[in-house]
Order: sequence, then structure tokens, then C-alpha cells
Amino acid sequence: MAIVLRVRASWEIRMAKITAGIGTSHVPAIGAAIDHKKLEQPYWQPFADGIAPAREWMAQHQPDVCIVIFNDHASSFSLELIPTFAIGVADQFAPADEGYGPREVPVVNGHPELAWHVAESLIQDDFDMTIANRLEVDHGCTVPLSILFGEPENWPCKVVPICVNVIQYPPPSGSRCYALGQAIRRAVESFEQDLNVVIFGTGGMSHQLQGERAGVINQPFDRAFLDALVDDPESVAARPHTEYLREAGSEGIELVMWLAMRGAMDKQVDEEYRFMHVPVSNTSYGLTIIKNKL
Repeated sequence: MAIVLRVRASWEIRMAKITAGIGTSHVPAIGAAIDHKKLEQPYWQPFADGIAPAREWMAQHQPDVCIVIFNDHASSFSLELIPTFAIGVADQFAPADEGYGPREVPVVNGHPELAWHVAESLIQDDFDMTIANRLEVDHGCTVPLSILFGEPENWPCKVVPICVNVIQYPPPSGSRCYALGQAIRRAVESFEQDLNVVIFGTGGMSHQLQGERAGVINQPFDRAFLDALVDDPESVAARPHTEYLREAGSEGIELVMWLAMRGAMDKQVDEEYRFMHVPVSNTSYGLTIIKNKL
């Protein structure tokens, strides 16, 4: 009886893979609290305790690249130029000066090869991406890195930044962002390098910074959003902009960027960690880590 051995060929190409998705708020006050060593103060201690398991998870997971989906807050783009989707393809991305000097955090190192591959793939996949050869990244990008990595001398992974317009009407729909995530996954999985990639969706949760409803926080909506994001993402993707405005405040629209992260994952996922805390500054903070079931 013949015995057949199947051995992986030494020359077999290993492709990049998205191994986890992270959704997190990117509240600027978090960055200030970390930078000024305030996390041990009574106000911040519950938040610090809540993100500690996520930092432990990230230290064990050790991604090679993080794709960080965030919105620019008039740091690199202004009302004169507002791309719906933009991708940074540079070697490095300096922290932006948001009016009080740049955060004293490491420069964000890019992965130009992967970024250009993703840009080309997305454009061929009918997403009209703006290609940013120079991009300063503000708290939308650096705060999530601080939340998950702490205060390292250098960020332990490369970053591909993708900006989504949720500042100026009209923003992209939740379904368009969900489809963007699906296209990002196709792009990553066709990249011929063995890379462990984690994708971030940032912003939210419920909050409003101006007007009569300034300070609005809707915890039931936030919890229901996270439940559906895990179990029924297509139903969340179908929600119109008006639902976010009504239920989560004007800045709650940032949650569509979590849908881009979710679109890059399988339909069936396991939620490995969830943390929610109110208030963080005048917002509702949320964090989720998901992985594909298989």
C-alpha cells in the first residue's frame, strides 16, 4: 500500500493575511492623558484598567502591519480638499500639530509596498482612492496606536493609514464602508509577502461636540451597535446616516469606519474582548477585538 506524503514546498508563496480586527474610539483626550502620565489618576484609572487586556492581547499577537482606518480632523486635509477615501503610501507619517504641538509619540512608519498594492487593488476594484504621498497623522491614528501599544520608543509595527471623510457632508454610507473593508481584504490577501495584518476601525462611539445636543451619550445604542457588528454586520451596514445622527449624535457617524474594519473579516467572527466606559472626556468609549471563527 503506497503512502503519499504531502509536504509544503519550500518555494510556496506565503500571502499576507488579516488576522484580527479592532474597533476603538480615538478620543483626543486619551492621547493627552497618556502623554501627561494621567492614567493612574482616579478619573482615568477605570479606562486604564479596561484597555490593559487589549494591550496584553496585542503584545501576544505581534502584527507586522496595522491598517488604521480613521478620519483626518483638518490636519492634512481641509474644507478646501476633502477626499472620501485616501490612503497613505509614504515611508513615514509624522504626528500632526493639532493646535497645541504634535504629540510626542514615535513617527509612524509606513509599509509603502503593501500600501501601493492596496491602493492599486482598490482602484481596480472600483474604489476611487486619493493617494497621499505625504500625510501627517493626527489623533485619529496615533491615539488608537497608543491605546493598543502603550508608550514604546518606536511603534512595533508598520502602518498603512486610510482616511475616510466623516467631517463634511456627504460622508460615505455604512454599506460603502463595509464594501471597502471587503475590498481591502481582497487586496491584502493578494499581496505576496507573509505578513500578519491587523485592521483598525476607529472613531465613535456616541458623542456630539457642538449644538444643543452637545455631550449626548447613548449607551444602549452603543451596546446594540457592538452586538450587531459582531453577529449581523450587514444589518448595521444598511443603517442610514440619519440613524447615527439621531441615536449617536453628530460625531457618532464615525462608527461607519468600524464597518470598514468589519468588512475585512469573515461574516462569522468571535469577539475576543470588549470594553466600554463612560465618560471619556465628553464621549462614550468603546473597544472590541474580533477574530474569524475558522
